[in-house]
Amino acid sequence: MSPALLSPDNAADEPIALYVHWPFCVSKCPYCDFNSHVRASIDSDAWRAALLSDLAHEAALNGGRRLSSIFFGGGTPSLMPPDIVGALIDAATRHWRPTSDIEITLEANPSSVEAARFADLAAAGVNRVSLGLQSLENEALHFLGRAHDVREGLAALEVAQSTFGRVNFDLIYARPDQSLADWESELARGLSFGTDHLSLYQLTIEPGTRFATLVAQGKLNPADPDHAADLYEQTQAMTAAAGITAYEISNHARPGQESRHNLTYWRYGDYVGVGPGAHGRRDGLATLRHRKPENWMSAVTRNGHGLQGEEPLDDRDRAREALLMGLRLAEGVDLDRIARLSGLPVDMLVDRHAIARIAGHGMIRQDGQRLRIDPAGMLLLDAILPEIVAV
Repeated sequence: MSPALLSPDNAADEPIALYVHWPFCVSKCPYCDFNSHVRASIDSDAWRAALLSDLAHEAALNGGRRLSSIFFGGGTPSLMPPDIVGALIDAATRHWRPTSDIEITLEANPSSVEAARFADLAAAGVNRVSLGLQSLENEALHFLGRAHDVREGLAALEVAQSTFGRVNFDLIYARPDQSLADWESELARGLSFGTDHLSLYQLTIEPGTRFATLVAQGKLNPADPDHAADLYEQTQAMTAAAGITAYEISNHARPGQESRHNLTYWRYGDYVGVGPGAHGRRDGLATLRHRKPENWMSAVTRNGHGLQGEEPLDDRDRAREALLMGLRLAEGVDLDRIARLSGLPVDMLVDRHAIARIAGHGMIRQDGQRLRIDPAGMLLLDAILPEIVAV
């Protein structure tokens, strides 16, 4: 990975990122918490004005800095009216100084309805799209609760590749009863489409989800950990052979095609979050917007912004977050940089005895003050991090 991508030590000189959260879906999905997220129509003028006000509030606090990326995420952002997308891009590039290669990403479900809007979104300024394909098997899509089928998903991918300069799509593996041969075939097909970025996630059973309920009822058997590890190793081998190596535990890209927006998160840079439920990091503060659309809109009307709260992060919080995020990356972390960022000495950041012990097993390495998890260690990342992070 190019050293030019690494953030300088002076935070005021670092580019920032902008995240715009669009909360609405066109139908109820397993991931929505509020029925009010499902809307057949909205008041576009009101939402444009509110989002621009929320954005202007943040810009008044840290405007003028370089802006390296904008990311539209949330419910179904590809169904945002393109004029709202364009208005937000125009405002953001006036409030901040866009880099010459600014990345403007929009998340999209791979439906024909959304694909039909890609040209208008590209005209509004979007230059990268991330498609939630999730699987290339119809039975798996049904299991995952997705509304599209494989045919519709691949049609949307074709439109995306002909419309945007950069395209990412995601796949979920380690599904129940998925064999090595099954995943090899599916991943090989995914690699054949020639995108420069892939997000490949193992299925996890989160508390409170439909999947957790099914597991508790004995109706769903998660992948055995050893089998999941075999699937992970197969994934790394196949993507590396295709020239799309892992730069983060679940994200793979050709050199230079890494997600600049996500790298800002993982490298612990500042990012602005606007819209219902959006999180942000600004000058040592964790910002949070009201999550429910109605509450957020009321707050903007009342205060000129949708903030629910701003929480100061102490030195240990900042150091811990920087370590937990940065060690997901293949490049690892610069301990000296985190020490300067947090004001804590390097010896307080990590447990050197634990590092030496785990390094003896070939799972972690330290070169000077650069600490990184080896590929073998990524399999056990959740177990390793509590051992070595001392703050």
